Parts: sequence; structure tokens; C-alpha cells
Amino acid sequence: MEQGHSIQHFEIPSSLGYMDLIIQSGRQFLGALKECKDCGLVSSYATLQAHAKFSWMELLYVVLCSLALTGLRTTTTTWIFQPFSKWCRLRPREAEKVPESAWKCLFYSLSWTYCSYLLFFTEHNFFYDSPSAFHGWKSGADVPRNIALIYLIQGSFYAHSTYATLYMDVWRKDSVVMILHHVVTFCLIMFSYAFRYHNIGILVLFLHDFNDILLEFTKLNIYFKTRGGAYHKMNSIITDIGSVLFSMSWFWFRLYWFPMKVLYVTCCSSLQSNPNIPFYFFFNVLLFLLTLMNIYWFLYIVMFVVKVLTGQVKEVNDVREYDNSKDQKIDDQDHTKTPRHKDYINKQSMANGFVKKKRV
Repeated sequence: MEQGHSIQHFEIPSSLGYMDLIIQSGRQFLGALKECKDCGLVSSYATLQAHAKFSWMELLYVVLCSLALTGLRTTTTTWIFQPFSKWCRLRPREAEKVPESAWKCLFYSLSWTYCSYLLFFTEHNFFYDSPSAFHGWKSGADVPRNIALIYLIQGSFYAHSTYATLYMDVWRKDSVVMILHHVVTFCLIMFSYAFRYHNIGILVLFLHDFNDILLEFTKLNIYFKTRGGAYHKMNSIITDIGSVLFSMSWFWFRLYWFPMKVLYVTCCSSLQSNPNIPFYFFFNVLLFLLTLMNIYWFLYIVMFVVKVLTGQVKEVNDVREYDNSKDQKIDDQDHTKTPRHKDYINKQSMANGFVKKKRV
């Protein structure tokens, strides 16, 4: 790749809208496609060999760290989250969901805090000047240690999360899409690290993790508002506030900032800074696929808002979960009648395999 081009200071137009993004990105895609005369598997493999830099030792670190995260989640679930749920006397169904939400809330809080530190308190100020993420890009350049650390942690987490969605999490209506999301995100993390697109990568992580913090924190308050056999108004108020903030932040972070600060840069300004940037189509297709999944989940938010406005739901709940109202009645009944049968039903209803046989 030629590096003789002078860096062009490419700024995002202040009046950029969705239609401008689609039109300009489409033009860049078509223009790059016309110039790519020898595109194909052979050329892609050659580009991969020429520009990707990822050692077997780094891959081993990711595998070991993902196993460590799985073990850490199992340990915290067994020794912290489950005993705490029991101590709070949560209903069985809520108690089953607390460890998952508590684990995710903890991880995303730490991850987002660190990404915020990188973007606002170091020299990596790509939030305010996202086109600069591709300025001075060089194939095989060294990745700063502070960015390499978050890449290791995030790559390991999404490898762990793919397994966890299948075997540890509650199975939901969107679990298949969630697995696809984890695979796409893992590919973006690994390949963006190998091709040294890590600058824009930390911005992508920052714009996505914040919503997950609000989601899991709100869900925890849903579970704890009926603890100890009583209704707790404070948790209900926090739940209502959290769901409003979550809905607003999802649109602002993932459906506004993400297209304007990331997609526009990767589609347009990346070519301005580096006309021969490798794997241009591959990364942008994955990023647009991530955008489609963000829109898909936003439809669940809209669905929930509609149900609230039309009076179909009185309490905030996760609309992605299957209707377990019948099973909940079992939880509320006197368990002394048929304890063994009831415990068996509860365990089976929460098992992923059982739900998948019924629902998928």
C-alpha cells in the first residue's frame, strides 16, 4: 500500500443526516467496487497475509482469558449472586435471572468506564474527531498497550458470551440474533486488531456498552422490587427511570452517534485518508450488519412503548422474554404440596434446551 499521500483532514458535515449517509456511503462503495478490478478470494487471501498481524500467542491469550471469564462468572454466580438473591428472598424466577444481569452489568460498567477513560482522558480523542482514527494508519503498526488491553478483554468476553448465550443465559426470543451479534462483534474485534483499525474500534465499544449497563441495571431493579414478599416502590421508580433512559440512550448512542461517528468515517473518510485501505468492504458490511441488529432491538423498545401507551402492560418488563405467566403462578403457589414436582418444573423451564425445544 502506498503511504505517500498526504493526510487529508476530513471532517464530518455538521448537517449530516441519514439520507446523506446512505447516499455518500453508497457512492463510496460503488466507486471502490469499480476500482477493485482484481477483487476475489485469491486477492483477499493475499491482502490478509500482507496486512493482518496477529500472533498465535495473542490468540492463546484470548482463549485463556475467555475461559477465565467463564470461570469467574461461574464463581461469582455460585458464591455471590445466588446467595445474595436467596438472602433477599427473591421469587424463584427472578432469582434465576439475577446472576446473568449482575454479571453483565458489572462487566459492561468496567469496560465502558475504561473506554471512556481512553477516549476522554488520553491522546485517543476519537470521539470528538472520529475521522482522525484513520489518520496515519499503517499496516502492522504497534497497538498501544492501553488499547490492546481492552481489545483482549472485549474479544475474550464475546467469545465467552457466545458460549454463555447457549448454555448459561436464559433463552429469549432474540437469543439467536444475540448469538449472531456476538459472532459479528468477535470478528470485528479480532480483525480490526489484526488490521490495526483499533482506533475506531474503541469508539464502537464505547457507543455500545453504555446501553447494556442501563439495560441490566434496570432489569436488576425489576427483579428486586418484589423481594421478601413485599413490593418496593423505590425499585419500581428506578425501573421506570432506567427504562426511559435506556430507550433514549439506545437511539442516541446506537442509531445516531454510531452511524454518524463510525459508519460515515469507515465508509467515507477512511478512503480519503487511505485510498487502498485493506478489507474495506468486509469491515463495513459487518458494521452495517451490526446496525441492522441495533434497529432490530430498537423495534422491541418501540413494541414495549406501544404496549405501555395502549395499557397492555402495567409493569416494566423485558419484552424479549417468553410469557411465563403460567409458570409464575406455580412459583406463587404453596410449594409444600408437590415440592419435588415443582422444583423439577422450575429447573426445566429455565433450561435453554427445554425452552428451545418448545419455542424454536
